[in-house]
Amino acid sequence: MKVLKEHRAEQAAERLAAGSAWNNPHGLVFTTHIGTAIEPENLYRHFRAVCEAAGIRRVRLHDLRHTCATILLAQGVDTRTIMEILGHSTIVLTMNTYAHVLPEHQATALDKLEKALGGLA
Repeated sequence: MKVLKEHRAEQAAERLAAGSAWNNPHGLVFTTHIGTAIEPENLYRHFRAVCEAAGIRRVRLHDLRHTCATILLAQGVDTRTIMEILGHSTIVLTMNTYAHVLPEHQATALDKLEKALGGLA
C-alpha cells in the first residue's frame, strides 16, 4: 500500500505538470507522463532495459505471472487464492496451467497422511 500511495502522489504531480494535456478518463493507475495508457511495446522495451541493467536474463512480462503462481504453489498457497490473484476465470484454468508444480505437493500430502495414520499408510 505504501508504494501504491507513493505512486499516486507522483502521478498527481505528473497530472499537475501536464495541465490540460493530462488524459486519464478511466483513472488508470499506471500511465504515461500525460495520463494515457502505456503502449505494450513501450512497456516491454522498458522492462527489457530494466532486466538488462539488473543483469537478469531476458524474460517476458508474462513469465512473471508464471513465476508468481509457481512460488505461491510451492509455498502451499491454495489454488483458489492463486486463481483469484492471477485473475483466472476458473480454478480449472489455474490447475491445468500450473499442475506441473503439484507432484511435490502430492508427495508431501501423502507423507502427512501417513503420519496422521500413525505410519500405517
